[in-house]
Amino acid sequence: MIWRIVRGRGFIPIVLIFGALLYWKLHPKVPPVISIGYVADRDVTLWNTLAQVHQSVGELHYGDRVEVVRVDGTAMQVRTSSGAVGWMRDSRQIMDSDLWGKSATLLDRSRTLPVQARGRTKTVSNVRVEPGRDAKRIFQFPRGTRVLILKRAVADASAGPDDNPPAPDAKPSSNEGQKPKQEDWLLVLRELDSPSNTDATPAAGNNAAEMKRATADSVSSGPALTQAGLAVSQPAGVVAGWVLARFVELDLPGPVKDLASTADLHVVAWFELNRVANGSNGSMPQYLVAGTHGGEGQPCDFTMLRVYTWGAAHKRYETAYVESDLCGRLPVLVSNGASGPEFKFNDLDDSSVERKYVMVQTAVRRIKDAAKTHPPSKSH
Repeated sequence: MIWRIVRGRGFIPIVLIFGALLYWKLHPKVPPVISIGYVADRDVTLWNTLAQVHQSVGELHYGDRVEVVRVDGTAMQVRTSSGAVGWMRDSRQIMDSDLWGKSATLLDRSRTLPVQARGRTKTVSNVRVEPGRDAKRIFQFPRGTRVLILKRAVADASAGPDDNPPAPDAKPSSNEGQKPKQEDWLLVLRELDSPSNTDATPAAGNNAAEMKRATADSVSSGPALTQAGLAVSQPAGVVAGWVLARFVELDLPGPVKDLASTADLHVVAWFELNRVANGSNGSMPQYLVAGTHGGEGQPCDFTMLRVYTWGAAHKRYETAYVESDLCGRLPVLVSNGASGPEFKFNDLDDSSVERKYVMVQTAVRRIKDAAKTHPPSKSH
């Protein structure tokens, strides 16, 4: 009788233990949140473990909001908005809330800037929140990414955390007071790919590379970016940031590329001023080009202007206007005036000085002299 009671009493704890194990299995403890982050790469795979044998438990996209619940070296375990938990193998694939806010502010500001040129990345390029290798990375463009160029800046060529460090046997500079080498940086906006966007000319279309939308707190869409010949629509998921200028190759129209090469001109910005009739062959664009000579690190954004016009008589492009010894600062603003195309920019040496020009037929003059300018009697 007693044995039966003991057996009966012993059965109850066993049942309770199994019940507790079953509840723990069905309701695992939720790991505490260490921090909030936002995905900084186009596509990121989440893995169930960091072991060599692993499987995918989900995929994240740029701008997705996640909760960081564990850190192991450079890897992070995160929880998504759907509740899925998985490992991101590279901490650079995530931005903290502060950096995400800065990148969003930079994007909003970039949407208000006029486009100066178009191009594409020549290699894998880190996108940073500020110019300089020491600035934090917010994205990484693959080779061949189409971008819109908005501004230029100069920064010291120090190696950042994402760049290759100097060689171990590299000798320090003997000139301690020498100014460090400087590099050119470009503020760019990622352009969305489109089947129609295959021509290097801006008028060919500026739909840009669509990225998958983030599931929460994504970059919102904004107003259109417009500049003469460079009208652009910006849907959600576009990235703006600073990249090394030498990693970007400008997409120049054929005539601009040929004439600039002949003049040994490094093109910084280019614009389609207008179009002129070309008989039965439709119309031909006429271009404004800003450029410079020399290497990186120059204080001026550009030092030369060229205007290339179409000569209907000879069926070729001609250099209608040349100006050198400038120290111009981007942006260059292009508009249509009463007398013809107009463009203006600020002088870097004196930001209060605005240089403004007007083109009447094929003659280009400073706007202060426009009243004295008469259309030429002959085309040249």
